[in-house]
Amino acid sequence: MLRFNDILERLTAYNPNADTDLLRKAYVFSAKVHLGQVRLSGEPYLNHPLEVAGILTQLKLDVASVATGFLHDTVEDTLATLKEIQENFGEEIAQLVDGLTKISQISLRSSEEHQAENFRKMILAMVKDIRVILIKLADRLHNMRTLKYHTPEKQLEIAQETLDIYAPLAHRLGIDWIKSELEDLAFQHLHPELYEEIRKKIAKKEKERTRYIDEVKRILVKKLYENRITGEVTGRLKQIYSIYLKMKDQNIDFDQVYDITAFRVVVNSMKECYDVLGIIHSLWKPIPGKFKDYIGLPKENMYQSLHTSVIGPYGERIEIQIRTQEMHRIAEEGIAAHWKYKQGKMLEESDDKRFTWLRQLLEWQRDLKDDREFIESVKVDLFPHEVYIFTPKGEVKQFPIGSTPVDFAYSIHSDIGNHCVGAKVNGKIVPLRYEFRSGDTVEIMTSPNQKPSKDWLKFVKTSRAKTKIRQWFTAEEREKSVTLGKEILEKELRKYDLQQAKLIKSGDLARVASEFSFQGIEDLIAAVGYGKITVNQIIGKILPQEKLEQQKEVLKEGRFKHFVHKITRSPKDALLIKGVDNVLVRYAGCCNPVPGDKVVGFITRGRGVTIHTADCQNAMDDDPHRKVEVEWDSTKEYSYPVRIRISSEDKKGLLAEISNSLSSTEANIRNARVDTTDDKKAISTFEIEIRDLNHLNKVIRALEKIKGVHRVERLRVETQAEA
Repeated sequence: MLRFNDILERLTAYNPNADTDLLRKAYVFSAKVHLGQVRLSGEPYLNHPLEVAGILTQLKLDVASVATGFLHDTVEDTLATLKEIQENFGEEIAQLVDGLTKISQISLRSSEEHQAENFRKMILAMVKDIRVILIKLADRLHNMRTLKYHTPEKQLEIAQETLDIYAPLAHRLGIDWIKSELEDLAFQHLHPELYEEIRKKIAKKEKERTRYIDEVKRILVKKLYENRITGEVTGRLKQIYSIYLKMKDQNIDFDQVYDITAFRVVVNSMKECYDVLGIIHSLWKPIPGKFKDYIGLPKENMYQSLHTSVIGPYGERIEIQIRTQEMHRIAEEGIAAHWKYKQGKMLEESDDKRFTWLRQLLEWQRDLKDDREFIESVKVDLFPHEVYIFTPKGEVKQFPIGSTPVDFAYSIHSDIGNHCVGAKVNGKIVPLRYEFRSGDTVEIMTSPNQKPSKDWLKFVKTSRAKTKIRQWFTAEEREKSVTLGKEILEKELRKYDLQQAKLIKSGDLARVASEFSFQGIEDLIAAVGYGKITVNQIIGKILPQEKLEQQKEVLKEGRFKHFVHKITRSPKDALLIKGVDNVLVRYAGCCNPVPGDKVVGFITRGRGVTIHTADCQNAMDDDPHRKVEVEWDSTKEYSYPVRIRISSEDKKGLLAEISNSLSSTEANIRNARVDTTDDKKAISTFEIEIRDLNHLNKVIRALEKIKGVHRVERLRVETQAEA
């Protein structure tokens, strides 16, 4: 059994300046709160924190981490509170304990590989300090060593979770010895018969294998000496789980696994690595296709070694790894930068930078003498742009940071999103704007009466949610446009003694729809409702030109022109609209565009095309599916109303000067209002007519030259979107 003094000796061996009083205080506190508790094995519960702290000293972690090893179960399994931990041991250790407690409280059910990957990412996203993961791995390792005391059902559950979640975490953080032990222990409980079969077969030839390993080592050491290369040669049998995977992947029996013996040669320089490779290949015949140069082409986790398989003594296949001392230290103990979820997947540049930084942690831990410096270096946010949440069934889903229940609802199904009225997060009702935190369990509430709101577009984060919301409004707009189009078409056709039903039956409307490149009659009618196609354009393709002219004479066009005038407040001919002819045009009152402004058009149900300035917020928020490209026709000249506001002194004659200036710049005044303030200032608002943006700028510059005028600005009325 491990003792406190053993841990103290290990810690001070690599950290002579460690705060041993803090460590002793943590040990005493743990012993006190766990007093009387026993594990399933019958031994005192305190043995577990002792063993965890011992494993952390093997990882050469700092005092705070080892102290947390003593305290990691206190909040979860005793009456101790996080506040007590903070008061007794400070904020840093309290945060480590809190992180471990949160991970322990989630149920990591996993049955599919991609879900296991999401669990692993979620764990990392939930913690801001990588030490929490290292302490959790130490905790899981000791629990696996004592797993036999659990019920068979619990053994299977914990072993599978270890194989799915924690062994890969250990591997990707570069702690290979923990990864290997976790895999073998998990395999032992998941497949006890297979495990025992492979173990016995290995044990049966253990003496023979040991002699073989010693012989190969002697040959290699002798050759290194002859070539004046200083190096260390080690040999081992591959782990049981590794052998099992090879048997499974290659569909072979144990006797067909030839390279179960692995050797490693550690030298001082990269040049010596290649020298040793040449020596080995001159000794034994290399196996074709079994050489890998991970020095010239490092793995994504920066693992570096030369790998070769050869036909060794007595015709046995052996695998040999060759690396430098530095490469060996990084491969065996370093916190690696490997987050490769599928073979061949490359890291994004931002990820690569984060993990390059992570690789340095162990180096800093060894080099930095000040614990404070190291503590700052291990604070990390691995996934600053992502959150991971649970569905009610325990599945993990990944979302961009800032995502909300609406994003989640649309990720399930469009109907769920369209009828989403609220959500429960961790059992509590939250607003639809609630932003997820990693580890949240989310349940969506729906109502058949609920419809999407355009406000949702302001806070949803996922492209799927944005697309589905816009699609809903597009469909709703289309439905309304079809209804309105039918009314407009029916009303106007009657003026020409035409009936919509007869035109449909005769095929005339279908022909017109085709000529306008629409898919069908409904698309044509919807275009009428939108204002993209006028009824006159349709009638022009149905009636002969002669009859059309006669009927136009009969009609008193004044009434029809009045209808057009009502929805056209500025000359449409001043604009060129791409892909649309003879369309009704209106100018948005929210931004009052004038020639020279960058503009954009939006097809508006029943009102043709509404023109906004390109930087108008209402235009930015509108549905991009209804957007059309427009530009000013520089060959045409019209007058456009613009509102300006003038801040000035309140003095006699100034208003007359302003009026004269406007007149001299050929800006016609349509409306004016002057307000005065208590501090003898005047705010004058004018609606003037100008030709284009250059004309407006000329007017503003002239006004700014007037003595007593402080500021002149163009007004843009902030109203709801008109498109």
